[in-house]
Amino acid sequence: MSNKGLMMKIGLPLLILAIGIGGMTVMVKKRKVPVKKVTPFRGVLVETARVTRGDYRLRIEATGTVQARRQTDIVPQVSGKVVSVAPNLVTGGFFRQGEELFAIEAIDFELAVERARANLSRSELDLQTVKARADIGREEWQRLHPDEEPNPLVVYAPQLKSAEAALLAARAALRQAELDLQRTRVTAPYNCLVRSENVDLGQYVRSGTRVATLVGTDEAEIIVPLPLGDLHWLQVPRSPGEQGSPAIVSLRSDGQSWQWSGHIVRSLGEVDPRGRMARLAVSVADPYGRNPQVDNQPELALGSFVSVQLQGATLSGVVEVPRRAMHEGDRVWIMEDRKLRIVPVKVARREKNTVLISSGLQGGEQVVLTPISGAADGLLLRTAEN
Repeated sequence: MSNKGLMMKIGLPLLILAIGIGGMTVMVKKRKVPVKKVTPFRGVLVETARVTRGDYRLRIEATGTVQARRQTDIVPQVSGKVVSVAPNLVTGGFFRQGEELFAIEAIDFELAVERARANLSRSELDLQTVKARADIGREEWQRLHPDEEPNPLVVYAPQLKSAEAALLAARAALRQAELDLQRTRVTAPYNCLVRSENVDLGQYVRSGTRVATLVGTDEAEIIVPLPLGDLHWLQVPRSPGEQGSPAIVSLRSDGQSWQWSGHIVRSLGEVDPRGRMARLAVSVADPYGRNPQVDNQPELALGSFVSVQLQGATLSGVVEVPRRAMHEGDRVWIMEDRKLRIVPVKVARREKNTVLISSGLQGGEQVVLTPISGAADGLLLRTAEN
């Protein structure tokens, strides 16, 4: 290869490389230095809620299970064969007060009434006979001994007492026979639901043997456990006739909710040894809707697990804040002039989702709800509106 060709092969790449380096150097020297842009700190983005001062009705949440207010075991007072049974005398059947449940064969008791009436008539005749003899004896004694008291045997005093006692016994026997006859018809003692039954047509029932269990339908009860500290906020009746705190009973099923009105009727007067909770009885009228006022309202059946909201005392001049607005040491963060201020407060009561503040807030403040790491007085804040 000639010297010219060798120089072209080596020199041309070097020339191209030198031109590139030179061009890059010129471009670097002519480059403008970027201007630094400083973004001002606009504050921590927070969520706030404006609070107000006013009167607040306490709402105490509890749960419980519906149970019967009244429950009665039906036990016949006479023995005999069952001759009629009401169609509704089955588990789940309803009865009005005084409606017949079943009847026992009455012929034996009707005969007993007739015998008792006959004995009463005989006793009345015996007494009249003895009285007549006593009158005759008294007249004869007075004729023979006008100045002396008659001897008791002469005026039939023992016989009179015996006849009078026999008459009283005959009347009592008649009354007992009539009562036994009435007891052959067993009726509902109050508006009720049949919880269980064990009686049928032709069955021989014995007095003193349970044949059915009834529960009242006019009223049901929910026993709710509560912390001891909640009792002084509620009106608990101490004597008959007092009206307890109102309550709202809620039942949820398949995404739906139904409500019944009730009230506290009494305290059970003891503390649960396991949970150290007091127990109150809440009454609900007409749980089975026998006198319906709301369309499509289901039955508040026994055994239903329900939520109970008790309406307690009214606190005056308190500020209600969400629970998430409270911080350690009973402090609240508020936003003033877009700056954080930490305020100590006095808590009147803590509820499920809110806290009631009695002092420390005047109302109208913007309470900060967003948690802030390293929060301190004067920290700059902003909201989505800002």
